[in-house]
Amino acid sequence: MPDLYTLDESGALLATHLPLPRRSGKVRDVYDLGQHLLIVSTDRISAFDYILPSGIPGKGELLTSMSRFWFETLDVRHHLISTDVPQTLGQQFDVTPLAGRVMVVEKAEVVPFECVVRGYLEGSGLREYNETGEICGNKLPAGLTQCDRLPKPIFTPATKAVEGHDENVTIGRMIADLGSELALQLREQSIGIYNAASDIAAERGILIADTKFEFGMVDGELVLVDEVLTPDSSRFWDSKTYQPGHAQPSFDKQFVREWLSQCGWDKQSDPPKLPEDIVRQTAEKYHEAYRRLTQS
Repeated sequence: MPDLYTLDESGALLATHLPLPRRSGKVRDVYDLGQHLLIVSTDRISAFDYILPSGIPGKGELLTSMSRFWFETLDVRHHLISTDVPQTLGQQFDVTPLAGRVMVVEKAEVVPFECVVRGYLEGSGLREYNETGEICGNKLPAGLTQCDRLPKPIFTPATKAVEGHDENVTIGRMIADLGSELALQLREQSIGIYNAASDIAAERGILIADTKFEFGMVDGELVLVDEVLTPDSSRFWDSKTYQPGHAQPSFDKQFVREWLSQCGWDKQSDPPKLPEDIVRQTAEKYHEAYRRLTQS
């Protein structure tokens, strides 16, 4: 059933069309299996809030494997049940393209905030700091420069936008929306997970500059959901080349962002296809981060 899958010229899986209830995000297709959900990580890649017409071959398998590594490594309650394609699906149609890129997970009532933790000054945090001297209500010392390590990791939540950019907010906004107990628990768990992962990554020559987590509730218990600590959700820097004061080379889609910023695209119309060398370099960076972090 070839119409179940959409691939680009490079063989990257751009979309799945299984005959099941589905919702799709920028990268993942999520199917309702009844008791559980099936999360399919495609090879789609997004930049500047657009899904690009070109995929990164193998990206979906890598994101799934890296999330599984962290779920299994970190001491935290999570939603992952299995990374095997359910046998019942294989009895109905060809599931070969799904191999290595699925997570069967518990259903959860997702908390409507991105739980962002920053250990270094970059991105939207840098812009806000330069304007106000703080990030999402976290007052920071004067005189910090781009990519400086912060005195301690800070929690900078964001609302989850259906389209466009998420909005950075304060812990006070979370407390107002969720209540003090849950909001403070989210902050504590997010910073705790970040610290534990940062220690592991540092031993392997990687700095986790910042990352975002998602949580949900299962039977009244807070559970880590979605992907976790991947190049799509985190900034990974090489500790050997780290030097504050300017942007750092990252193990993510920086090649894509840079090319799109220089190719003449207006960032308001449909984005162009990516050149083969940009696709290749991006895939190499993702795989390098995976190899170093998982030591596999």
